[in-house]
Amino acid sequence: MIKFIKAQPVLMISFLLAAATMFIVPPDAQYIGYVNRTVLIQLFSLMTAVAGLRSIGIFEKVTDLLLEKAGTLRRLGQIFVLICFFSSMLVTNDVALLTFIPLTLIALGKADRRTVILTIVLETAAANLGSMLTPVGNPQNLFIYDSYKLTAWVFIRTMAPAGILSLVMLMLLTLLLPKEKCSVAEHSGGQMQAAPLAGYSALFIVCLLTVFRVIPDWVCFIAAMACALIFNRRLLAKIDYPLLATFVCFFVFVGNIARIGAVSDFFSGVMNGRELLVSAALSQVISNVPAAVMLSGFTGSGTQLLLGVNIGGLGTVIASLASLISFQFYRRSEGADSVRYMAVFSAVNFGMLIMLLAMQEMIIHI
Repeated sequence: MIKFIKAQPVLMISFLLAAATMFIVPPDAQYIGYVNRTVLIQLFSLMTAVAGLRSIGIFEKVTDLLLEKAGTLRRLGQIFVLICFFSSMLVTNDVALLTFIPLTLIALGKADRRTVILTIVLETAAANLGSMLTPVGNPQNLFIYDSYKLTAWVFIRTMAPAGILSLVMLMLLTLLLPKEKCSVAEHSGGQMQAAPLAGYSALFIVCLLTVFRVIPDWVCFIAAMACALIFNRRLLAKIDYPLLATFVCFFVFVGNIARIGAVSDFFSGVMNGRELLVSAALSQVISNVPAAVMLSGFTGSGTQLLLGVNIGGLGTVIASLASLISFQFYRRSEGADSVRYMAVFSAVNFGMLIMLLAMQEMIIHI
């Protein structure tokens, strides 16, 4: 039990918050309306599709093809950064880092520690920043997109300026990587069979159609279950159920808080006109997914909340829990220097955070 609590601190915090508010607002019929079923189904189905694609080695195959063009450590780093940035738009920032950070550590096995650290830090930032550009890039985007009934055009128009500046900054930072020659160690991905590949790809398309409200969520859920049962039942064990449970707990917490007049008025007053800065700041201490769910009950400005929690994924290592994935991989690698890693991580992340917030504040006041 203690091990589980240490492994899932955000879930435990969300559970305690939900439980505490239940003493103030006892469970009743309104609780059913707290939970956003569509978001939970979309997350479950998307995780199933991505786990399936990952299980057949498609990401490794694509990576091998791209790495054939790498000749220097700088070029190799740029390739990895671009892969993380663009792949996270479709497979989420978590999956991008889970897939490509281990490959980076293998490919840069003989490079000096400074090069390894900077490359991984930039990949992490790339995954967090690239994922903000699509509704399916991360859990908070799915939640906000559905909760505020945003259109695809509004979403893209809102996030495009930050996305473009992010990519420019990332590419400029890769110039700090050395131009030394490198040798890339290839790896063998899993065997890709036609039927599973077609099935998982079809499920992913169904997930996208559900996100864009073309087909109902129950069709997506049935498709996900059928795909897992037909091709690989073990995929159901790879779903991030603690993340789904965290959403449920925060749904309950926010729903109850909204029914406590004084507390609701306080949060609404704090958020009014300051959604971008408040959501980015709160993300630094509780991470951006729970920050999005918690603050959504106190503002009608979904676009500013969307910007705040996504940009707020930069900064501390817990601002986006995906960042912890990279750190854990690096920390377990040979010759790891965690202190230097955190120093580089903080410098890069807080620097980009300040730049993006400053740009968005300028846009707001134009």
